[in-house]
Amino acid sequence: MHKKLPLTGLAGLKQNWRSDLQAGFMVFLIALPLCLGISMASGFPPSAGIITAVVGGLLVSYTNGSHITINGPAAGLIVVMLSAVQALSDGDMLSGYRYTLAAIMIAGLIQIAMGIYRTGELSAFIPASVVQGMLTAMGIIIIGKQIHVMLGAEVDPGSLISTLMQIPDSLMNPNFEIAVIGVSGLAILIAWPYLKHTAIGRVPAPIVVLLVGMGLGQFFGLQYEHFHFANVEDHDHLIAETFLVPIPDQVSEYFYTPDFSKFWTLEFWGAVISICLVASLESLLSVTAGGKIDPYKRPIHLDQDLAGVGFGNVVSGALGGLPMIAELVRTSANVESGAQTSWSNFFHGLILLVFVVLFPKIIHSIPLASLAALLVFTGYRLASPKTFQRVLEVGTEQLLLFIATIIGVLLTNLLVGVMIGVAVKFIISLLRGVWWNNIFRIHFEIEQDADPNTVHVSIIGSAMFSNFLPLKRALFALPPGKHVIIDFSGGYLIDHTVLSFFEEFSLHYQRQGGKCSQVGHALEKFSDHDLAARIMTLDDRK
Repeated sequence: MHKKLPLTGLAGLKQNWRSDLQAGFMVFLIALPLCLGISMASGFPPSAGIITAVVGGLLVSYTNGSHITINGPAAGLIVVMLSAVQALSDGDMLSGYRYTLAAIMIAGLIQIAMGIYRTGELSAFIPASVVQGMLTAMGIIIIGKQIHVMLGAEVDPGSLISTLMQIPDSLMNPNFEIAVIGVSGLAILIAWPYLKHTAIGRVPAPIVVLLVGMGLGQFFGLQYEHFHFANVEDHDHLIAETFLVPIPDQVSEYFYTPDFSKFWTLEFWGAVISICLVASLESLLSVTAGGKIDPYKRPIHLDQDLAGVGFGNVVSGALGGLPMIAELVRTSANVESGAQTSWSNFFHGLILLVFVVLFPKIIHSIPLASLAALLVFTGYRLASPKTFQRVLEVGTEQLLLFIATIIGVLLTNLLVGVMIGVAVKFIISLLRGVWWNNIFRIHFEIEQDADPNTVHVSIIGSAMFSNFLPLKRALFALPPGKHVIIDFSGGYLIDHTVLSFFEEFSLHYQRQGGKCSQVGHALEKFSDHDLAARIMTLDDRK
């Protein structure tokens, strides 16, 4: 029996304000430290993350295409933003920051256009393992950058690989007081899931990390130092030496204006494309995953959500903020805290705004090592050994795509790394016998059976990440309540991305009162995983 859907708009506020306010407050507790930490790790002032979350809550909650999504800055964008600041800088952080704000605004305008012209589904063009590889590479980079801050260690300027290579030295030569704060925060984050069934476990772990860090900071006598932008090459050194969060006492000092004077340069447009691609992809993936945990299983409008996030990025960039996405961790906390409607997103932004206006001195007392611990933990979740194991279970070719993407990102940048992963996928498909004219073109038939309630969908040839969008649109256009038979008997190569889509579509269609089944036997599967890529053969149905 389906739950009765909550009302929306002002009627929804009147009906659900208590539960949405409570959920918004819990999300605020998680969002505050993450906003500060993501900002500083991105080469932005800490106030930038606050601006992003406030805009995401107060404005985007009205325009996005989902009901329980929380919008704000994301750790996955740290790598993109810091790279943009460094690439656009004229030698100091402030100039690079202001040029990057302009790039964020242009990226937001492109996202609005993408939403209007219904391109949200194009996110499926990147294979699932390549996306996972991109996120894992981001996790490795976040760990490599933030572990030095967590330990209070100085880092010699250099490349990403150089920064990663200096981790053993930082582990052996930490700043004792800072390392105590950072490591204790990391220990809390690791231990907290084991306390989830206790009373104390209901308190969000990030806020506990902050409270413990603030207490230790007072014990060790850490002093607040006014933050200033410095030479880009000294960014990591500056962060290591500024032990407490430097944020203005006056909200009016939060804001910076974008600088469009590099609009016609290749570096500017490289930043725009990187921000637009990664932010759009992450947001679409997160909002889709968020829809799966919505207790009411309400429909998600991807294109509307993309346009809404784009609008938020235009406003955020204009005010001095980071780009935003639909953020999955905060969305999960939102659902777990009882959120009913998008008003919880609004309340989280409102509470955050009120807090920074009334209590800036509390933020001043937060150690950067505590924020770094949060980011190191986030990076580990993106790049944990279990991630490698899960990818390998789907197939060795998926692990190859995954690792190729990681190496490509670490040695070059996100865009090139993703393109390397996609290129490897094309090469594997061609080596497995997929015809050139099938790479971007899918062949299928949809027929009504003699039974009016049965629809037969026949796959002819190969169905893969690069060609299945027409099939995806056709399936979503089917009337609800039918028995949809997906027939692979005439197929050749069916890849993991397509099989994952069929599984999601089947669950969605069955929730609408329909039924889905698959026929056809695989001549070869590339692993024992249910969604492993496969080569098909003729069906032997009687």
